[in-house]
Amino acid sequence: MESMETKLLNKYNIATLFPAQWPEDKDYDSDEDDAPAPTSTAQPPRFSKSRYSVLESGGRYQRKLPGVEKTRDGADNLVQKDEHDPLGSFPSVVQVLRQRGLPVEEDIKLRNRFLLSSTTFSPSLFLSQVHSSASTDSLLAGLEFLSHSIEKKSASLKVLVESNFERFVSAKATIDRVYNEMRDVGKEPESPSERLHTHARGPSGSSFSSRKLSVSLAPGVQKPPPPEKKKNALVKESEYGVHGIKVPLTEVAVKAEEVWGPALGGREKEETLKTILASVEKNRGLFEVGSAIQDAIRRRDHDMVVEEYTRARKFAEDARYVVEQANYTRAQLSDGQIHQIIVTARMWADVEHQIEAFKRDAWRRLASTHFAKHQTDSEEAKSEQYMSLISIMLELGVEDNPIWVWLLSRYDYLKNRLAVTCERSKVEIEILRRHLSNSEKPGLRLLSKHLRSVPTSSNIGLEPSKLDTPKVVEFWDHVHASMTTLLSTNGGLLGEIVEYWDIAQSFVNGRAQRSLPMGFNNQSSVHHQLSSDNITDLEQGLTELVHIIREHIYSFFADPPIEDISLLFSPVPNTPTPTTPRTPLSAALSPTVSSRFRFDPNNMPPPSPMRGETWEKYAFWPPNSNALSGAHYLTKTLVLIGTAANELASLRLPEIGANSRIDEHLRVLVGGVRERSVQAICAAWNTDATNLKVLEDWTRDPERKDITTMPSRFLAVQSFLLTNLQKIMYVEASSKTAVDVLVPPSSKLLQMVRSQFVSSFYRTLSGMVECAEKGRRALGREFEVKGDDLTVGEDEGEDGGWGKVDANSQSIRLLLTLSNMSSLQTEITPQLLTLFENLFSVQLTSETNQIRDVLSQLDANLFDSYTKRHTATIASTIHAGIFSPSWAPPAPRGKSVADRDPSPYVFAVLLSLVVTHTEVTTTSPPLTSRILRALFEATVQSLITTFSALPACSLAALMQATLDVEFMAQTLQSYTTEKASAVQTHIYQVLDQKTDNKARVRLQEELGALRGVLKRLREGTRVEFVCFRRGKRGTVGVADGGAGVGAGVERRGRED
Repeated sequence: MESMETKLLNKYNIATLFPAQWPEDKDYDSDEDDAPAPTSTAQPPRFSKSRYSVLESGGRYQRKLPGVEKTRDGADNLVQKDEHDPLGSFPSVVQVLRQRGLPVEEDIKLRNRFLLSSTTFSPSLFLSQVHSSASTDSLLAGLEFLSHSIEKKSASLKVLVESNFERFVSAKATIDRVYNEMRDVGKEPESPSERLHTHARGPSGSSFSSRKLSVSLAPGVQKPPPPEKKKNALVKESEYGVHGIKVPLTEVAVKAEEVWGPALGGREKEETLKTILASVEKNRGLFEVGSAIQDAIRRRDHDMVVEEYTRARKFAEDARYVVEQANYTRAQLSDGQIHQIIVTARMWADVEHQIEAFKRDAWRRLASTHFAKHQTDSEEAKSEQYMSLISIMLELGVEDNPIWVWLLSRYDYLKNRLAVTCERSKVEIEILRRHLSNSEKPGLRLLSKHLRSVPTSSNIGLEPSKLDTPKVVEFWDHVHASMTTLLSTNGGLLGEIVEYWDIAQSFVNGRAQRSLPMGFNNQSSVHHQLSSDNITDLEQGLTELVHIIREHIYSFFADPPIEDISLLFSPVPNTPTPTTPRTPLSAALSPTVSSRFRFDPNNMPPPSPMRGETWEKYAFWPPNSNALSGAHYLTKTLVLIGTAANELASLRLPEIGANSRIDEHLRVLVGGVRERSVQAICAAWNTDATNLKVLEDWTRDPERKDITTMPSRFLAVQSFLLTNLQKIMYVEASSKTAVDVLVPPSSKLLQMVRSQFVSSFYRTLSGMVECAEKGRRALGREFEVKGDDLTVGEDEGEDGGWGKVDANSQSIRLLLTLSNMSSLQTEITPQLLTLFENLFSVQLTSETNQIRDVLSQLDANLFDSYTKRHTATIASTIHAGIFSPSWAPPAPRGKSVADRDPSPYVFAVLLSLVVTHTEVTTTSPPLTSRILRALFEATVQSLITTFSALPACSLAALMQATLDVEFMAQTLQSYTTEKASAVQTHIYQVLDQKTDNKARVRLQEELGALRGVLKRLREGTRVEFVCFRRGKRGTVGVADGGAGVGAGVERRGRED
């Protein structure tokens, strides 16, 4: 019994009792019953009916079958939408199939295979699905039910034929008659004989066979073409009645096509466009994903690229799943599914093409993304870009490991850049060195200017540009800049290498991968871990980079200057500089390459001439450079090298192959560079020490007027050199590191500095003495202006030069040099010795004694040089005066023998001493006492020498000699020494030996008068010889224990 549900479904031709939308096939239904009723306002157009309308398939009298399915054009396909079970088990076949999960509502072809009214009915599939669980008995019962149904339908047909037999015969006769009439239209009537003959030999005209015979009459006779009135006959010659209207119909069809073709075609196009638009709207995501990816790639929106690519991948996976399911179930795909798969395939092909192009560009950008450790804004963006590129590559999915590719490209970039930088810096420095070696050697005037540029006070800042000539300073600046570019951890190649190793370690340890994606279905997880071979390659590569740096620095300092500079003239490629690491910046050097170094290719210097100079064997030392600039810049360079060595050692690279024991190699590097630097500085120091005498500009020291600026400038130069040498020998890194490879200097190197330190003292002191004795002639023709004159014009030198002190005479130079020697001995030398001992942690006991002895010897020589001339003058004056005939005249009549004046030579000697006193006190007051004591000693020595030469002494000579000696002694009593007193006593003994007893007795009697004369003379010459007396403030250098006015006379009496 058919259920109500099945009846409703069949009645309304729907798949479910609760449809969500109007069935599409209902839009194309052509039943007249479903046509809308005409309204009173709009009358439908009236069409004329064809006379053959009764023969049309969609006519009014067409028989309707219940449940018949229709196509889109309204034609019945005689296949019902549902049927009873032919075996009688179920009321609805479709319902059973729906319960078993088969999509019979959507798939019409599949449903027809289960319906008995369909030509594609499959008995085996029907039994396997509808009666899959039926037993044998139920199948036998179904077979019996099917047999009864067939018999029942056959009996019904038999009864229908028997009851309507007469109607069938009548219909048959009518059909034959109509056919004959239509066939014989326009045919000539037959003669009676032909009609009889025909009836005699054939069946009746009412039989179906007669039609065949009439057509085959007279087979051998040629039939004429059908006349005009036979064109509508239902025969083959007239094309069964349509020959007459065929041509007009064709013409009408052509005209209709011309008139209505565009309209009808537009409608078809409209339908096509609607179909396409509906498909596009339905699959909008499929059509938009390609353009979205293209736009995201153009804007470099990596997140959007990944999102759209994931969406495209989902579409592709869905289409692939549909195909796989169809293959699994062996079901045919619908037209919609096929269209969906084709569109998805095209979309996926376009997306894959774009993504592959994007990957190629990403690989290129990833391999060229390099940056510095301390970035600018652009460099900082690059440092984030490589992680972004790695992330997008992992997200999209790639075969190669982007982490390893970037690390390898970064290594190649650093290696090539390192090689180019090292080679170029060597050539550039050699070019500058050759320019300096072929230029004129700086004179002593420039050296004096550079030496005086060292500040003598801590309140004055150092100006490195004044330490040497501009060309030499440029050389040092270029060396330091090259080392900074290579070794600085702040923007240099070393900083990039250290940062590269830190990044590599973060990838090795897995820290950097924590923020990286795993990709689609974790397909990129295999790239998150570097293999052991990759890690080994990284370690070997970094070890090689360290080896390149170490070899370059060591060869630059240890090897002699290079001879081949052809690298500077290598051609530069015309193409832009590639950014990929495997094709790095060209190693060619030229003026167009970005560098602070510029040169004129048309004015290249020849090789350095070999003159036997010490700097010729050093590639890092500028020719004719002084020790000041070298010590200053090498100190900064050694700090860079020491810091770099510690940074490289702190990388803790494993010991691999020939480059094992990296720490030891770095220690050797620092030691070798330090030794070569100290050797070069000591050699230049030795040369400068010979010329340190140019520091003597005969300008008084601002703080001490008795000396020149020479001692303080000498102290500044020596302290500057010692301080920088200490920084070079005991290299200290600018930053603390985990590993320290800086070791103390060797004893040999320390002994070299000690020897040069002492030697610089000797050379400087010798130069001072030479300059004091010879003046400008000691400095050569460059300083020699006139004779022995050391004074220069006010426009020469800084601060007026030597013009501030009148150094025209040798005496003034000797006096200032003596004061300088004294300052060196008491202040400068102890400071320098203490500074050396503190800086280098050594005791200079023997050196101290040696320097003190040398200073004492040189001081004595200078003192003798100054006093020798004065001593000789005094001696000649005394000798001439005593041996003069007018010396010691007899006493005038009526006067005492003691009543006399001192001899003229006494006043001459005292006057010369006054001049000397003035010269010394105005030049160097501390030397006054020392010099006058020495001259007084020389005076009394000349007196005793002259008196010893007298043959005999009369009373007058004895009184005159006693008066002369006592007057001079009392006048110069402030400068009396023990030696002078002893000589004075010895003079009286010599005079006693030259006289008789009578004269001695008479002398004793006249001592009182002689005392009065001496007192009168002292009072009378108080003003003339006031310079020899103590002032209210005290006279510098006053002798101890000076005698009173009559002390000498009393002593003379006691001697007698």
